Amino acid sequence: MREAVEMVVKSLVDDVEAVDVREVEQKGATLIEVRVAPGDMGKIIGRQGRTIRALRSLAYVVSLKRRQRFMLEVVE
Repeated sequence: MREAVEMVVKSLVDDVEAVDVREVEQKGATLIEVRVAPGDMGKIIGRQGRTIRALRSLAYVVSLKRRQRFMLEVVE
């Protein structure tokens, strides 16, 4: 899942080198933390949060398919 999120995020931002995607295990769930350059934060969030909502929906669908919970967070 981390690789898929990283690929999508890298295609959205200008500063590809600043993208950092990590998986952290938490109480039966996997937290995916996305860090980007401050100038690219708006591109990840999108207008009215549409882009990040779409990424979270993708994580939810994969969660249902794999029967493992994934949570997606953008970290400053």
